[in-house]
Amino acid sequence: MLKQLLTSPMEKFIKIESLSGVLLFAATIVAVVWANSPFGDSYQAIWGYEVGVSMTNFELVKPVILWINDGLMALFFFLIGLEIKRELSVGELNAPKKAIFPLFAAIGGIAFPALVFVLSNNDPEALAGWAIPMATDIAFSLAIMKLLGDRVPLNLKVFLTAFAIVDDLGAVLIIALFYSSGIKWMLILIAFAILGVLFLLTMRGLYSKYLLMVLGVVVWLLFLKAGIHPTIAGVLLAFTVPIHRKVKIPEFMEALDELQEKIIKAPRQENGLLSKAQIEHIDNLDEWTTEVQSPLQRMEHKLHDWVAYVIMPVFALSNAGVTVSTDTALNMNLILGIALALIVGKAVGIFLMSNLALRLGISKLPDGVSRMQILGVSFLAGVGFTMSIFIANLAFKDNPALLDSAKVGILIGSLIAGLTGFLILRALGSPKSDSR
Repeated sequence: MLKQLLTSPMEKFIKIESLSGVLLFAATIVAVVWANSPFGDSYQAIWGYEVGVSMTNFELVKPVILWINDGLMALFFFLIGLEIKRELSVGELNAPKKAIFPLFAAIGGIAFPALVFVLSNNDPEALAGWAIPMATDIAFSLAIMKLLGDRVPLNLKVFLTAFAIVDDLGAVLIIALFYSSGIKWMLILIAFAILGVLFLLTMRGLYSKYLLMVLGVVVWLLFLKAGIHPTIAGVLLAFTVPIHRKVKIPEFMEALDELQEKIIKAPRQENGLLSKAQIEHIDNLDEWTTEVQSPLQRMEHKLHDWVAYVIMPVFALSNAGVTVSTDTALNMNLILGIALALIVGKAVGIFLMSNLALRLGISKLPDGVSRMQILGVSFLAGVGFTMSIFIANLAFKDNPALLDSAKVGILIGSLIAGLTGFLILRALGSPKSDSR
């Protein structure tokens, strides 16, 4: 019962992510067309326009694109943190038996693409992009699955979501360890002290979303000024949000019955408006409704639409506009390395490692899922779009030519990997069980 109440309904999650994938695709097309149109200068000008706050002893002025990548994407990472905590607490990763299969798949999906990229790269300057092909874009992948309808069982979508979340966790750790420089440790210590206070308050049952928002901005700013990418603050803050509810369902249902009876019996006004007593009982109902919900589940639910329908499409629109012309000096080796890593590295790594877990006898295929469907999903995982572009921005922030080349490689690799996975799953027809 607890798991059913705390875990977001998978069908709704998939629906939201699928539509988000469609919006991402549309935003990408618009960005590429816009950047290569006669109005291409306006594309660069808008995202490069600097805005911010400047005072005597404090300045925070950034181009619009960095407000998106450092600010809005912190909310994206905050949502990832909420999803990771939920999965670790009550989801597909909350027990070793359930976690082993997606965990092995995720390890393969992280290690093999990086290996393929390094082996195919002969440019030391481009080597900084080794982590670009390591993460899976859940929204794009589920959007492709959505096109297949009943050919794809729900358990296959759950498997994709589970190992993609582990991929995201790996990407977060890599960003923190390898794409942060010039760290100011005193600011980091202050940030962790604030996080420690939030953790302590949560453990004592003292949680306030308003306090979280205020201190969250402070922690984000400290990370930004300290030299660690501020999106990491989003993930850490998510782990301070409590998952357990103050009121259990039986207690809530009992209170609901009492309040219903009180509202019915309360004095009524002749003008059709609620009486003072009725308003008080309804206010009590609001309090009970809040108490019966998990703060983490409630926040994830409210934030998910904003991230899926606004933040991610805006990120795609501002970052996917690669200018391609005869004068553009693209690094073909980098493009090929990223594309191969997304297409071959992801598919081989996920399929081999998940099958290793099966052969070792430490895991089993999800019900209604075949090995060939795992292969199809392994290719779909090569759609790395959002996180890949995000890491590319960090890896090549001082080299626009390599950054454009990386984006081209991501777009090509994601397109081919997604199409291959789609064709494999489509050819399989209706799902069949194959646990051999």
